[in-house]
Amino acid sequence: MSSDVMETAEMSMDEAVDSVKTRLTKIRTGKASPMILEGVRVDYYGAPTPLNQLATVSVPEPRLLTVKPFDRSAIGAIEKGIQGANLGLNPASDGMMIRIQIPELTEERRKELGKQARELAEDGKIGVRKVRQESNEALKAEQKDSTITEDDLHREKDEIQKLTDKFCAQIDTIVDAKHKEIMEL
Repeated sequence: MSSDVMETAEMSMDEAVDSVKTRLTKIRTGKASPMILEGVRVDYYGAPTPLNQLATVSVPEPRLLTVKPFDRSAIGAIEKGIQGANLGLNPASDGMMIRIQIPELTEERRKELGKQARELAEDGKIGVRKVRQESNEALKAEQKDSTITEDDLHREKDEIQKLTDKFCAQIDTIVDAKHKEIMEL
């Protein structure tokens, strides 16, 4: 029965790491990336529509994004959606496509983004630790129900702790790489 607890714990911890990865991609590093526009919603015929359903976003140059709408009549709405997303970006349209120049990050802004990345890492670690706590409680309940012995309980708790350490180290590695990318000039 406790192998179920281990599998569930590992899957949940992996989800926490994936969540951190996803949230880190939204932090701008001074380089153009289509992920910057991932959360942008556009008011298209009265319905908030994800930008990626209305246009293709590409990166022709390291500091330039282009947004080519499937329907040219949506260009104005897409521009408004990008400006309304508070990303600090200024879209420029030529009637066919929208160009977004990615501004150079200041040293102060880089430090702020680095701090934001560290906060995301801590949130991820809190998620991993919460899974550990829930798993340990499940193991204690199994021991109380006499499903596992006290020795099994301690052994499984040690395994859960090893998993916790492994996933926290993964989060640290991911965030350190992102922090390095942010601080790169």
